[in-house]
Amino acid sequence: MSKFLKGTMILMAAGLVTRLLGFINRIVIARLIGEEGVGLYMMAYPTLVLVVTITQLGLPVAISKAVAEADIKGDQRKVKKILVVSLTVTGTLSLLFTPALILLGPLLSKTLFTDPRIYYPLTAIAPIIPIIAISSVIRGYFQGKQNMKPSAVSQVLEQAVRITLIAVLTKAFLPMGIEYAAAAAMVASVIGELASLLYLFAMFKVKKRFPVRRNFLLALKGGKATFKELMNVALPTTGSRMIGSLSWFFEPIIVSQSLLLAGVAAGIATKQYGLLTGYALPLLTLPSFITFSLATSLVPAISEANAVRNHGLVEHRLQQALRFALLSGGLSVIILFTFAEPLMKLIYGSENGAYFIKLMAPFFIFHYYQGPLQAILQALDLARAAMINSLIGNAFKLGVIFILASQPHIGIIGAALGIAAGTLLITALHYATVLKKIQFTVYIKDYIKFFAAAILAGWSGKIIYDSLFFDSNFIKMALGIIFTTMIYLALLFGLKLVNKGDMTKIPVIGNLIK
Repeated sequence: MSKFLKGTMILMAAGLVTRLLGFINRIVIARLIGEEGVGLYMMAYPTLVLVVTITQLGLPVAISKAVAEADIKGDQRKVKKILVVSLTVTGTLSLLFTPALILLGPLLSKTLFTDPRIYYPLTAIAPIIPIIAISSVIRGYFQGKQNMKPSAVSQVLEQAVRITLIAVLTKAFLPMGIEYAAAAAMVASVIGELASLLYLFAMFKVKKRFPVRRNFLLALKGGKATFKELMNVALPTTGSRMIGSLSWFFEPIIVSQSLLLAGVAAGIATKQYGLLTGYALPLLTLPSFITFSLATSLVPAISEANAVRNHGLVEHRLQQALRFALLSGGLSVIILFTFAEPLMKLIYGSENGAYFIKLMAPFFIFHYYQGPLQAILQALDLARAAMINSLIGNAFKLGVIFILASQPHIGIIGAALGIAAGTLLITALHYATVLKKIQFTVYIKDYIKFFAAAILAGWSGKIIYDSLFFDSNFIKMALGIIFTTMIYLALLFGLKLVNKGDMTKIPVIGNLIK
């Protein structure tokens, strides 16, 4: 098995465990602090993401690409310079922005958001910024080496520590108010990220082939060329991520202000936003651990193939990634659309928000495509094009949200439609850009077969689910999902979208087949 596939599978396994642990966190938070508390948490979180994006300056992707290219040439001095420059930049920025977020917290919560209680979770999450800044550099180093195990283990560790603390801290602060409980959930995230950093640092000390601290300042002085090289990838990447982060930062502000125009009170707006972004979206984005794994592995893998001008290998890895994203994402869309109500009831104890999932699920097949496509653009030095695509798509999303959500008869549904519309447009633009650069074959018949298989599997799964008679919602839903999955896989094999050779590339299944 190639390094690319092996690395992807490791990240997928870790991503699955991480997502499952993350869901347990979501369940605990939702059941303890409710829709309004989740709304406070989710309104504060985009501000953190924006500050982290500025602090990282797009370096994780640039480090991964630069380390992969230096490593193939055996240039360890270059690798050290990459790390020294990156740590200096991210460390300095984090020291500036962490106190800035704490000091600006009261102003942000009172003026931009319609609910001043957001101040508490906003302040509680600030210490995570320097922790993420350092850990992202180390992760970029390991990804450039195509060693995905440290990143994978650190993700699982972070969630495990968070889940250990979140119930205790949230429950302890709940009597003081849901704003303090939401802040406690943020504190658990900070401690979890710190545990992840300590593990990554320990693994880095074991695996590195050179001393980083020795002659640190000397390496920094001679790192001007390295800094420029990193910035050539990092700045366009930052631009793309900055657009996404700014969009997410403005999203709760526009939603809350639009709902206010539509006559919705602040507390109700917070609750509705919590249902959309804290209940429905985590379910919709759960399968993205697969595409995130693909995207993380694609940057160094395609950069390496492109560096030696192996265009055939570039197209092969691209087709692998897109095909895997489509087929795995398709199953996710079918299950989420068909079993929205029982899934929400099982996970959150309420069916509230299931209509968001039914409305948005068909559009999220494009979301699962988006990560690998953006990674391919970055690996091919087309980060600037990805940035422009993101700018257009996110501006369109915010515009749709403002126009629709401010209408009294549409309200929060307008926000859901805006998110779906933005996702669709960005993915379409990314796809067109990649197609123009690589000119790979587009198998139209396979797409038609896929949509036919998805519709038929979903329809059959719904009939089977409705015909089952069990008192237990869990048993009925589990059987419905199992039958739907089996029908979907049978259709994929029957329509020759998947074959035995594809399955043997997945380690666990491959071992069973052998």
